[in-house]
Amino acid sequence: MTHRLQTPFTRQALAPLRAGDEVLLDGVIYTARDAAHARLVQLLEAGAALPFALPGACIYYAGPTPAPPGRVIGAVGPTTAGRMDGFAPRLLEAGLLGMVGKGRRSAQVLAAMRRAGAVYFGYVGGAGALAAARITACQTIAFEDLGSEAVRRLTVKDFPLTVLADAAGGDLYQSGPAAYLAWKNAQKCGENQEV
Repeated sequence: MTHRLQTPFTRQALAPLRAGDEVLLDGVIYTARDAAHARLVQLLEAGAALPFALPGACIYYAGPTPAPPGRVIGAVGPTTAGRMDGFAPRLLEAGLLGMVGKGRRSAQVLAAMRRAGAVYFGYVGGAGALAAARITACQTIAFEDLGSEAVRRLTVKDFPLTVLADAAGGDLYQSGPAAYLAWKNAQKCGENQEV
């Protein structure tokens, strides 16, 4: 099933999503990788202001390349989400509702997502140039000293995502292989039946 979503997210908007669903996303998302996540959590723990409002926000685990002439951003593919697993539960607790990356999430992050009503989306690794084509604006808003890992505010239009883990506990890294094996076994059973 394909859904159209707009940021900032609400728990109610994310509740119907299930692992494997396709999403076209419009609105504002923020780039942040592990170094930026460490700083965000430090700010939270210190009670300091964050560079963007976390409630309803979506973070894209990416560090874009420099923008070529005539473009707002360079290639911006996802990094491995597991690198942020040590920080994600604290950000989810503070209101983060969407994360975009690639790869599995830890049991702790999946549990924190269920408590928060949050969703983890996947974007295809190696397709950063295609992602850039769906970004209409880019502004560095924090931690400029981190270079490509600085926090950027991106405006996206029809940004294609897949739900990898939903707020109800669904995990495509579990259900996807299981569905494939069930299909494969059904194919073998069909081959063994006499016509």
